[in-house]
Amino acid sequence: MTPVTVTGKVMAILGAFAAGDGRLTLTEVCRRADLALATGHRLVAELVGGGFLERLDDGSYRVGVKLWHIGAQAHAATDLRDLALPHMEDLYEATHENVQLAVLRDGKALYLERLRGTRSMPIVTRVGVELPLHATGVGKVLLAYAPRQVRERVLAETLAAHTERTITDPERLRVCLAEVRRTGVATTSGEMTVGAHSVAAPIRDRHDTVIAALSLVTGRRTADLRRLVPTVTTAARALSRDVALHWSGSGDIGADADEGAGGDCHPRG
Repeated sequence: MTPVTVTGKVMAILGAFAAGDGRLTLTEVCRRADLALATGHRLVAELVGGGFLERLDDGSYRVGVKLWHIGAQAHAATDLRDLALPHMEDLYEATHENVQLAVLRDGKALYLERLRGTRSMPIVTRVGVELPLHATGVGKVLLAYAPRQVRERVLAETLAAHTERTITDPERLRVCLAEVRRTGVATTSGEMTVGAHSVAAPIRDRHDTVIAALSLVTGRRTADLRRLVPTVTTAARALSRDVALHWSGSGDIGADADEGAGGDCHPRG
């Protein structure tokens, strides 16, 4: 149903970007917002003028700086990111690879922070983007420790194949998540992006609740993920200690832990 009020129409336009797509054409925005093209064009132009959206050189649109600054003021997320940055910087200095921090939001992995060096491989993540839980290292950690009803809802959905190595079979993913809970670490190899390999570990609060996930992403073909696991888990434990001592947020930024049995978590080539 087309939003009736101007406020409703504006919210529908901004909501069109909630799926995590970096850029949308005016036609895509209007289709997602269920608006006539003329109406969408007028409102989008006003949002661009106010800095809430940004028009790119190719005519597409993305979330503007002002909207991101407003969203970034969410207290719990901001505090968590501030606590995480020193640990992420240490992890980057030790590896010179991509380092990422994400939380669970609406069935997706929402990336709060990312460090990327000049020598690390290009990846699809950026601050504020949402990516699938089943195809990313941080996503597997967040899904593994999510409340059972959240996990079952994701497993009941169609799991999209982002590469030929993405796990799309729900039962195989269920076994993978049990292994994550058993070992406390998730790995991926080319499941979200061809050639990208990741190691991720959970971040816990003072109640031992998993509230976020920290990951390292490398593009080196010769990378031995098993050798990277201690580096990532050490950083995750150090950040968890800081969170337990200093973070004032509540567990709803992440998800409760759940028990499970082990299994095979790696894609079969």
